[in-house]
Amino acid sequence: MSALLASPWVVVPIVAALVFIIVYLNVNRTIEFLKRRSLGQREEVIRLLELMFVDVEESRVTQIMLLISFGFGGLIFIALWPNILPGAVLGAAVTVIGWSIPKNVVHSLWSRRCDRFVEQMVDGMTIMANGVKAGLSVQQSMERVVENMPNPMSQEFGLVLSQMRLGRSLEEALNDLGMRIPKPDVQMFVTAVNILQETGGNLAETFQTIVYTVRERQKVEKKIEALTAQGMMQGIIITLVPFFLLVVFLVIDPAYVMPMFTTVVGVIALLIMLTLQVIGGVMIRKIVKINV
Repeated sequence: MSALLASPWVVVPIVAALVFIIVYLNVNRTIEFLKRRSLGQREEVIRLLELMFVDVEESRVTQIMLLISFGFGGLIFIALWPNILPGAVLGAAVTVIGWSIPKNVVHSLWSRRCDRFVEQMVDGMTIMANGVKAGLSVQQSMERVVENMPNPMSQEFGLVLSQMRLGRSLEEALNDLGMRIPKPDVQMFVTAVNILQETGGNLAETFQTIVYTVRERQKVEKKIEALTAQGMMQGIIITLVPFFLLVVFLVIDPAYVMPMFTTVVGVIALLIMLTLQVIGGVMIRKIVKINV
């Protein structure tokens, strides 16, 4: 009986039949999941790239995402041939993971850009405060920021000024800025300017208050990053150690670990290990990451 279950000619049809039954019973959910994980990811990637002022073609993004997902998944399947079951399982896992890699990478770049904008707010708000003190309007003060500050603040304020030249109000243009960079400090700036434009008030003093608030928040964030850096590094090391040992065993004694890739029990153990590694890495990240 054990020899029969170990034969791929028996296991593969059984697994295929079970997968077919599960997919057939959940065909609508499956199609919606695949659409959300593929085309949905593509739309989000394009949206984030547009927010970063990156002009891309939709077809190019689709090609890159297919290469990262199905391309690498197919390579894994071919590399493990003729071990059909491990190749299919690992290839499918790489394909599913590959769907999320472009989105995660682009989202990370967009998040860094937003953080960079917030860091520049200290100098940008100081320039605007000095401009208002000198008798300039908010629009003229923003033009000084565009002239003296690097990207991304120069790009974002430049877009705000362009929208105002096309007929949009200052309030609408600033609200769009708050939507493009959804950070608390930016929302505070947008809300303060919009309210003071309607009710009147000391804009220069408001900008100086924003500068002080942003600077103090940055001090706290840097202190927290320094305190949690050790925990983050420990989490990365603990997560990578099993994969490092696996590579070492593959180099030193491949026959010792090959059953993990060539037998059903080994593949199941490998999948459980990968699942636990992902869960552990996510939990460590949630523990050591503190939002200010």
